[in-house]
Amino acid sequence: MNHIILFLNRYWKGLKMQLLSRSEEIVLLAIWKLRDEAYGITIREQVIKMTGNPWTIGAIYAPLHRLEKKGYVKTRKGAPVKERGGRHKVFYEITPLAKDTLFRTREIQNSAWAEIQALESEKA
Repeated sequence: MNHIILFLNRYWKGLKMQLLSRSEEIVLLAIWKLRDEAYGITIREQVIKMTGNPWTIGAIYAPLHRLEKKGYVKTRKGAPVKERGGRHKVFYEITPLAKDTLFRTREIQNSAWAEIQALESEKA
């Protein structure tokens, strides 16, 4: 347990650490995997594939908007598409800050889960 506290203290000294919600983490990972093809529908499809659970489009856009406000994603407009009535797609890209935050999130999770295997016999 002490190693978890020491690990977390590294990030809290002088910095306000931004933690991601689980939905934000999953959406960021989906965008990273999709690279140049990350827009609303493809992100939703990737998230469903990753989690094995259905997600509404609203469940995708809510974290996307939060992530954009936090500086974790940036957007770019694609060319207008005839099949979309001349509307353009909005593509998403994760920022270096998002990548750093994802790696820190994984480190925290790994640290938090580190001793759980030894405790598994207690699950009943």
